[in-house]
Amino acid sequence: MSGVNKAIIIGRLGADPDVKYTDSGVAVCKLSVATSETWKDKNSGEKQEKTERHKIVMWQRLAEIAGEYLSKGSLVYLEGKLQTRSWETDAGEKRYMTEIVANQMQMLSSKGEGGGSQKAPKEYYGDPPPKQPGDDQDDIPF
Repeated sequence: MSGVNKAIIIGRLGADPDVKYTDSGVAVCKLSVATSETWKDKNSGEKQEKTERHKIVMWQRLAEIAGEYLSKGSLVYLEGKLQTRSWETDAGEKRYMTEIVANQMQMLSSKGEGGGSQKAPKEYYGDPPPKQPGDDQDDIPF
C-alpha cells in the first residue's frame, strides 16, 4: 500500500516571493507562509495565539505566477507535499529542512489587501516539479 503525503496551508506571506532560475532555466520560487491559531487559556481566560512559519517551494509556471502576483501579506491557499532535504555544513554537521513543495495555489487576497491583482488567475494547478535524483524510487513494488 502506498502512503499519502499531502499538505494544505492557508496563510499570509511573510515576505515577497523569491523567484530564481536554475542553470537549465527552470523557475523556482521560495515563500514563507505564516499560519496562526488562537484559543482561550482555560486558567486565565486570556486569548492566546501561536504562529507557525512554513517554507514553501514552487516550480516552473506556478513559481512564475507566484512571483508575479503575490507579495508580502498576501493571503494564499497552497496544496502540495512535504519534502525533507539534508545537507552538510562546512563544519561537517548534517542539517535537515522540511518544506512544502506546492503544486496548487489559489490567491485569496482582494486587490489592495496584501497583494493580489484583478487580472491574476485565482487558481492554478502547477506543473510537476522537475525530476530529482532518487525520484525513480516510486517504482519499487512494496
